[in-house]
Amino acid sequence: MARITMLGAGSEFTAALMQDIMLIDGLNGGVINLIDIDPRRLDISTRWVKALAARIGGKWEINASTERRKLLKGSDYIINCIEVSGTKTVAIDYNVPKKYGIDQCIGDTIGPGGIFKALRTVPAWLEIIRDVERLCPNAMILNYTNPMSMMTLAAVRSTDAAVVGLCHSVQGTAARLARYMGIAPEKLQYRCAGVNHMAWFTELKYNGRDVYPRLFKAAAKKDIYEQDPVRFDMMLHMGAFVTESSGHFSEYVPYYRKRKDLLKKFMRPRYLGESGFYSKNWPKWRRETDAKRLRDLKNAASIDIHRSHEYAAVIIEAHQTNKPALIYGSVLNGGLIENLPSDGVVEVGVTITGNGLAPCKFGRLPAHLAALCGSNMAVFECAVNGILNSDKDAIYHAMMLDPLAAAVCSPSEIAKMTDEMARNEKDYIPKFMTK
Repeated sequence: MARITMLGAGSEFTAALMQDIMLIDGLNGGVINLIDIDPRRLDISTRWVKALAARIGGKWEINASTERRKLLKGSDYIINCIEVSGTKTVAIDYNVPKKYGIDQCIGDTIGPGGIFKALRTVPAWLEIIRDVERLCPNAMILNYTNPMSMMTLAAVRSTDAAVVGLCHSVQGTAARLARYMGIAPEKLQYRCAGVNHMAWFTELKYNGRDVYPRLFKAAAKKDIYEQDPVRFDMMLHMGAFVTESSGHFSEYVPYYRKRKDLLKKFMRPRYLGESGFYSKNWPKWRRETDAKRLRDLKNAASIDIHRSHEYAAVIIEAHQTNKPALIYGSVLNGGLIENLPSDGVVEVGVTITGNGLAPCKFGRLPAHLAALCGSNMAVFECAVNGILNSDKDAIYHAMMLDPLAAAVCSPSEIAKMTDEMARNEKDYIPKFMTK
């Protein structure tokens, strides 16, 4: 009987992940432990998950606690969805860099906002990993919390436990590309590799034939191009489509967000590049998530039951049944992508069996695509080194290497901005940053 523990049970991911797990064919029950430090949100989510279990059926034991050590023992799978500081710092992450001319859309995986999210989140994450090593050393750790690459890098530098970083950008983008080309998503074949939010579809095939020419033709149609302006522009110049949304991806390169004319030309509302989109909406989304779950509890029959495209349940199902499955995840490179740093974290195909995680060797990325990934990996390397070693200079260096910051600010301006962000977030980040 699988024992699954979810950290950050108030997360928006809870609904999809719990449905996926309860709908695994043949599982028919197990133990689900829900953990969150916010008692109110934990209570809402717990009641919602219990209502879901009653609807789906099966023998599910649902436990909840604000203290993770009470429930971690004996867990087979740890799903991490924590959000350190909640919504208290999201405006700072956007507003302070904006003063210095740095325009972010999301700002939670790279950029000044992403680096400071790592400063807030990685220390708590490492405490969780130490508890896992002590209380459930054989558990598989599935991380959904951003900044994904930095979280995974910190983990593989700190533990021998089985850790994989999970996102939905590969499978989500593949389905989107199929729609652009008028192909059934399940029939699109692809190879993809890089880093999280900057993995590249190096092959796209349908019935064994290359369909990239078909995608280039689709991009020439205004109604399709407008659905992904930045990603299509990158494809037209770099020759490959990338995995994260136009707005979010625009933060990973120095080309699109450094001048007002470029923002006007390439950015669109919401995830297509809207300035401050995450900062303006994240608090509202949290409230809406709680409100929806409370509405569902008044009428559990209204809960839409279906499997999502998230990978957690795919991993659990393959591991429990020993029926191999392929997912894409962030893992230690170790030569999987030959022309990226071996000791860094990359996003590649990962085969799951009853024996666990088996990352797939990719080979070499085209040099120009590897260079873009490598520039981001340098940011991750400096940021994680800074956190692990309490090294403020390494955090400065991460901020200076960041593509958005470097596109518009001098090193001294970036250092000044870093200090201002640190002062404003001093209650949530390590003390070495404010000495």
